[in-house]
Order: sequence, then C-alpha cells, then structure tokens
Amino acid sequence: MDARRSLIAMTLIAIATAMVICLGLLPGAKMLSVGAVLRVLLEPDGKIDSILVWTLRLPRSLDAAVAGAGLAVSGYLLQTLTRNPLADPGITGVTAGAIAPIVVFFVFVPSLSSAYYPLVGLLGGTAAALVTFWVARGGNGRPLHLALGGLSVSLFLGAITIYVLLRAGPQSTALLFWISGGFSGRTWSHLVLMLPWVITGVAGALALHRVISMFSLSDHAAAGMGVQLRLWKPVLLILGICPVAGVAPVAGPVAFVGLAAPHIARLLRPASTIWEIGITAAIGALIVSTADLIARTVAIPKELPVGIMTALLGGPIFVYLIQRGRLDFQGDTT
Repeated sequence: MDARRSLIAMTLIAIATAMVICLGLLPGAKMLSVGAVLRVLLEPDGKIDSILVWTLRLPRSLDAAVAGAGLAVSGYLLQTLTRNPLADPGITGVTAGAIAPIVVFFVFVPSLSSAYYPLVGLLGGTAAALVTFWVARGGNGRPLHLALGGLSVSLFLGAITIYVLLRAGPQSTALLFWISGGFSGRTWSHLVLMLPWVITGVAGALALHRVISMFSLSDHAAAGMGVQLRLWKPVLLILGICPVAGVAPVAGPVAFVGLAAPHIARLLRPASTIWEIGITAAIGALIVSTADLIARTVAIPKELPVGIMTALLGGPIFVYLIQRGRLDFQGDTT
C-alpha cells in the first residue's frame, strides 16, 4: 500500500469513528432525534437535550475514542519493542500493574488526588512490565514465555486487587464496575486527565517512527545501523506505558485493543511505519468507540462494561490471527 492508499484507509477509519461518535449522541434513557442533536450541537441552550449531549454523551464518546487510540499504540509499541506478536498492555502485565496500585491508593490513601493516579499507574505498569520481561528472558524471551510471564504477573496483581476490593466496603461495587472497564459517567474533566498521557504515547511513537522501524530488525542489525539500544528501549517502554497510565484511572482495563489493533493495521500493509502507527491509532479509536456504543445501548437503561465488549470483539480476531499463522509461538526475540 502506497502513501496515498494509506491516507485513504486512515481517513475512512477516522470517518467511521466520527460516525460512531455522532451516532452515540442519539441513544440513551432518553432517545434524541437527529434534528435535536444537530440543534443543540450548533446552539447549546442549557436545557435537558443540551445537557445530555454536551455533558454526558459527547465527552463519553470522545473519551472512548481517545482511550482506544492510546491503547492501540501502546500495544503496537510493546509488540515492536519485544518483537513479540503477543505483547500488549494486558498480556505483558502492564494493565494489571497500573490498576492494582491505583486501587490500593483509592482505598487506603483516599486523600491522594486522582490527578496523581496516572503517575501511579505509570510506575506500577513499568514495574510489572519489567518483571514480566525478566521472567520471559528465562525462556529466552520467546512469545509463549512472555505470555506465561505476563499471565503470572497479572494473576498475582489481580489477587492483590481482589483482596483490596474485599476490604473496600461500600466502595467495592463502584470499583468492581470500574475494573470491568467502562466509560459510564465520564466527562470532559476525565478527557483532560487522560489526553496528555495518550498524546505523549502517540506523538512520541510518531516522532520516533524511524527508530521504531529499526526495531523490526534484530538487536545486532539495529545496533549496526546506529540505534542506541540502551537509550531507546527504555524510552519506547515508557512511551508504550504512558497511554495505559492515562486510560486506566478513567476507564479501568480495556481488553484486547492493544493486541488486535496493531495486527489489523498490519493486515492493511501501510506504506511505512509512520502510517502503520497512525492507522493503528485510528483502528483502536474505532474499536473502543464502537464497543462503548454497543455496551450502553444493548440493554438500555442498563449498560455493560466496555471491557466485556472489547473482549467479545477482540477474541474472534485473536483466534483468526492464530489460525492464519499471524502469531508465531516459535518466534525469537533475541
């Protein structure tokens, strides 16, 4: 695919995402007509329809799209860094590492402002990823060992999270829904909290696209072409964890996006690494915004956690990739 076709593909995906966001302004406990939505978008009047669109539905849909783009690029960076098709925020333990300390601080240190939760998630996610990579190197860093190492770390941190939930008392119900992954009640302030972390990861990946393309080679080949591995590996790891750190306090864990979106983007064969990153972000935004729309409309007035919907969407994709041989369990990351 040349640059022109890559641009067309990314534009079509972005248009599809915008259509999903606009469609998401209509349904809810009170259904709105297209005319009513257009009217309050152009002329907000502070009445009930305007509040539903501007305060509840529009920021929620934008939160979902931004979160999806960030998680998709996070998965892309982790897969590139490890040269491992199984790497994503969930499988490498990054998500569990971000969630567990946030839950601990929420329950036991309630005085800590939620503005610091992304930093807590960044530190926890980085620590979990380092432990996972250390465990995986015991199996020479092969994809299956990374998956097993990440699963072990995630189960351990998940057990800590469940224990804290049991100690949370009345707060446990809200925490349990958050841990399932979702954007219920998310507002503009949540978007402001999340956006800098997602922008850091996505913009950093785009800025370093040449370095990232070198990581598709072996370490020896990349070093021979002048890539300073000791410098760029930690940088790419931090960039990969930043979106998770920003999304986790807002939406909790959102499964499969970081795993599926990069592989779908590669199936489109973009013209270059920078287009691959852009298309990956666009696909992630489309997946999560679609999942959020389905989650809150399939059982109105109740809603399902978005994490369940992305798992239902991503699971078949994961199976398809395995059946097509896209995930090579015999690969070597050395």
